[in-house]
Amino acid sequence: MANKLVEIISTQARRYGDREAYRFCWRKDGEWQSTSWIEFEAQVKVAAKALVRLGVIEKDTIAICSPNTPQILITEMGAFRNRVAAIPIYSSSSQEQFDFIVGNGGAKVLFVGDTHQYPLAYSYWKRNPGSVSKIVVFKNDGLTVEPDDTVTILWDDFVRLGMEAGEEVEREVERRISEGLPEDLATLIYTSGTTGEPKGVAITHSNYDAAIDMHLKLLHQVSDKDLSMAFLPMSHILEKAWSFFCLTRGIAIAVNYDPRIIQDTIHTVHPNIMCCVPRFWEKVYAGVKEKIAGMSRMQRVMVNHAIRVGHRRNIDYVRLGKRVPWLLEKEYRFWDSRIFSKLKHAIGIPNPNMFPTAGAPLSDRIVDFLRSVGIEVVIGYGLSETTATVSFYPPVDYEIGTVGIPLPGLDVKIDRNGEILVKGPTVTPGYYRNPDANAAAFTDDGYFRTGDAGYFTKNGALVLTERVKDLFKTSNGKYIAPQMLESRLAENKYIDEAAVIGDRRKFVTALIVPNLSQLRRWADGKGIDYTDTEKFVSRPEVVEFVMSQINEVQRDLASYEQIKRITLLPHHFSIMNGEVTNTMKVRRPVVAKRYAAEIEAMYE
Repeated sequence: MANKLVEIISTQARRYGDREAYRFCWRKDGEWQSTSWIEFEAQVKVAAKALVRLGVIEKDTIAICSPNTPQILITEMGAFRNRVAAIPIYSSSSQEQFDFIVGNGGAKVLFVGDTHQYPLAYSYWKRNPGSVSKIVVFKNDGLTVEPDDTVTILWDDFVRLGMEAGEEVEREVERRISEGLPEDLATLIYTSGTTGEPKGVAITHSNYDAAIDMHLKLLHQVSDKDLSMAFLPMSHILEKAWSFFCLTRGIAIAVNYDPRIIQDTIHTVHPNIMCCVPRFWEKVYAGVKEKIAGMSRMQRVMVNHAIRVGHRRNIDYVRLGKRVPWLLEKEYRFWDSRIFSKLKHAIGIPNPNMFPTAGAPLSDRIVDFLRSVGIEVVIGYGLSETTATVSFYPPVDYEIGTVGIPLPGLDVKIDRNGEILVKGPTVTPGYYRNPDANAAAFTDDGYFRTGDAGYFTKNGALVLTERVKDLFKTSNGKYIAPQMLESRLAENKYIDEAAVIGDRRKFVTALIVPNLSQLRRWADGKGIDYTDTEKFVSRPEVVEFVMSQINEVQRDLASYEQIKRITLLPHHFSIMNGEVTNTMKVRRPVVAKRYAAEIEAMYE
């Protein structure tokens, strides 16, 4: 049987014909254009032929560095028809990251989004002219090609190459399709690990096929009538694997080009499915809390009562598969029409189905709230190395505080040191050209070491405690899980980012990136000057106020776990400087080194 992803677009074109496969809009104020399955199939076939004409052969790799756009899917599907693997690169990558990934992955053709990514590819080609046959630019947004650049073409030129291809090229693509094997490399995804150089995770067609089959068996609540929004970068394994699942399930995808304008996009598109990271829901929750705080006492009482009703119905009954009492159901419907539906409209999801959420911890309080008001966030856990999902909430009997139950077909166990180990058909065969990393990543009996610590509840749900290497011990011998603390802090509207410090120290401290717009609003009411941001965040009364907010969040923690001192930073942690990964995980060694003076000052 052919690999699923090689044939799926043609299969769906036969099944769905003129039905929508995807929609897209380049600009914030532009019009969304819809593309049918038949058109999508034609685009993929053209891309496959164009790649042949660019000299790409089986087992080659291509690299794609772009914001989200349908061309990513078209190019990948075209590559799969040629037994060629695609290397996704975050559009925010530095030159150093880009060079390492393209060089290590041996990409023959480089696809870039627009003028922001073109210089990365051009600079690489200048220094490695023999290794790259073409640079293809998806979007001509006033692109000025360098005078000595003889390698760059625009997407329209690439399409023309495919359209003008003769029958021999078509026959060559068909031959490659017929010779495809399950173990063929499909994606080479480079982890932006919190330590060391990126590692190329090899994901095969059989990995994707197994992951898709597992999800098809489990996700009965989704159908080809749903609309998914591709909001996370398509270079992120969660969005990539989910997009492939949607294509297989016949779910149309609205491709969001610029993540910064998601609040506008979501109100135009109204997706009922969308992969999210916790930060999205943390901002939603902070906004709702602020709205409630601004209500009259009577309104607050009413809203809080409605949320309690939602909790009783959705958490105490629906979650456990119990029949909801008639009176409770009636009251829930009343509050849903009066309050919850307005909240969903305000977020931009009037008819929510499910929202897979992973990548970092989301606090139990936020999960409980969202589920209570009828927004089905599905908490999960996975890695690039496991083709995304290891576990997620089942529709019934999910346990808040866990990351759900492992997928059937995966063997998940806990090592003696508390590390989560995984074996199964979705686990990578290994890191690309990296025998040392492979030796360290797999046990003698073939389990993948996730690097995450956790344990199972008595009902078989997986609880994630921390990255094994992120767990630290204070000088008093107490273990601290910094991610747990950081996810709690993110609930607060005055806090944007946090890095918890304390390894081998007497007590726990934190570097805090405040939400400056919220903090300035507070300062307005106090008559505090904030024109100079650096001076503003170092003022004792401002630090004291943020500390009081932190104390609210950590009230129920043990004294040794609590943050005792903080430093407010006037700027965000930087991807370009390596302080956070592309998925916004704190690189603790880099942060510790860069802010050594600020950290030492907190322990004086």
